Amino acid sequence: MEVLRISEIFHSIQGEGRRAGERCAFVRLHGCGLRCTWCDTPYALDHKEGGKFMDPQEIIDEVESMNCRFVEFTGGEPLEQEACFPLMTQFCDLGYIVAVETGGHVDIGTVDPRVSVIMDLKCPTSGMQKKNRLSNIGFLKPGDELKFVLQNRADYDWAKDFIAEHSNELSEQLLLFSPVYGALDNKQLAEWILQDRLPVRMQLQLHKYIWHPEARGV
Repeated sequence: MEVLRISEIFHSIQGEGRRAGERCAFVRLHGCGLRCTWCDTPYALDHKEGGKFMDPQEIIDEVESMNCRFVEFTGGEPLEQEACFPLMTQFCDLGYIVAVETGGHVDIGTVDPRVSVIMDLKCPTSGMQKKNRLSNIGFLKPGDELKFVLQNRADYDWAKDFIAEHSNELSEQLLLFSPVYGALDNKQLAEWILQDRLPVRMQLQLHKYIWHPEARGV
């Protein structure tokens, strides 16, 4: 049985996206090939150190102990571990609502269609823009989420232009604009969106306002 490298499994409130505010069982996988400048989980990036190895049944058992039917796979980058794909399918088969948050540099074409995909598209100040796998746009289903994490006006303009250029491909997805906590003023972002009448949902990372912004396991 193939094991997965896990950073942490925890029960919390979903802080972002369509299901913000709901209870969620988070499975944070360990290791990521990206190094975004604003990353808020640096402890989950190293492929060689950190985390613990768990087999799929151990993960399922721990999630089931939380009595929560919504599970999200996050990271790190969950899709860099091949064993994550069949594990998500197992959770779907067990009747869970399943989501995966991905940085978008790994092919999402083989993700179980029952899984809700939340995909980041890396803006310029992330330092990872060249890693965007734009072919993934074609695999996003109606109702999937495409997230732009914005650190400044340059990121905002880039995201605005990208949405305009790809409007036909993104007509059925939820488009999220998320300010980097402590870097981009929330009010300023709201005013830009209103001024440009963008078809996006502004979101704040709810968990960072409930708990300390650097708290782990929330």
